[in-house]
Amino acid sequence: MKPSVSRRVLGLSVPEWALVGITMIWGGTFLVVHTAMQHSGPWFFVGFRFLAAGLFAVAVFWRSLRGMTWRELGAGAAIGAAIYGGYGLQTAGLQTIDSSTSAFMTAFYVPLVPLLQWLVLRKPPRALTLLGAGLAFVGLLLVAGIGSRGVQLGTGEILTLISTLPIAGEIILISLFGGRFDVSRLTVVQLLTASVLGFATMPVAGERIPAFDPVWLFAGLGMGLASGLIQLTMNWAQRSVSATRATIIYTGEPVWAGVVGRIAGERIPPLAILGAGLIIAGTLLSELQPRRRDGGTAEDPDPGGIETAATEAGESAPRAGA
Repeated sequence: MKPSVSRRVLGLSVPEWALVGITMIWGGTFLVVHTAMQHSGPWFFVGFRFLAAGLFAVAVFWRSLRGMTWRELGAGAAIGAAIYGGYGLQTAGLQTIDSSTSAFMTAFYVPLVPLLQWLVLRKPPRALTLLGAGLAFVGLLLVAGIGSRGVQLGTGEILTLISTLPIAGEIILISLFGGRFDVSRLTVVQLLTASVLGFATMPVAGERIPAFDPVWLFAGLGMGLASGLIQLTMNWAQRSVSATRATIIYTGEPVWAGVVGRIAGERIPPLAILGAGLIIAGTLLSELQPRRRDGGTAEDPDPGGIETAATEAGESAPRAGA
């Protein structure tokens, strides 16, 4: 049933408040993962959290799994591989950088999506998208830290920056496959694929199963359940909330991560705060739709662009939080 939008609280509908709520949860996940990295290796944690998320998805969607085709399996595996790369590198980066820094750097994937579509799919982005991407890139440099020798990038910053590429690739793959196959089947396959690849990377990275610790256990289970809760909430709320409106709400994710990190004792330099603001501004700018003279929005020349991808991502994949 389509959620009602007639009731509004402080200017937002109930579905919009639901999206605000899960965005706050996303922001908090960065600190949870950062804390878990003190007790577990990144690839084990990625495997464990997506195993929990995958089993949760199986419990919810098990009736839809009958009749799965090889094409659905392949599409879900491709998306899952992108999730594995994005979240795996992001998690590895959280071993050495603060949760708030990771969140703001990860937000760069939003304006990066239309640029990759331009490169891979030959779909030119709008002028505002290019301007927003440039603004976000300047902000990214400030968050990374500009010193007398230029940008000071440590291992954590480099891994996090690289992680934005597979995260953007995930969105593009969802835009290609989300409307062609059963969403619930794709969700189960992609989550379990990310789990298998995470565990498989452990011996390659020289990582061992960590000693039992309730921190990584409850963090992994909590992250898995949070992914499932976020998934279901997005599926419900985005039936009545436009993609643009939803994406603007999602832009608050790194802001909430910064708030949570600050409460936990993290300190962000003033220059990095300025950079974080530029990243958020660039992300918002890349989502703006120019108004036509008749009052409507100008048609996006990219029919499979960021808005389409954002809508379908909300229906078939967790967001890019930690």
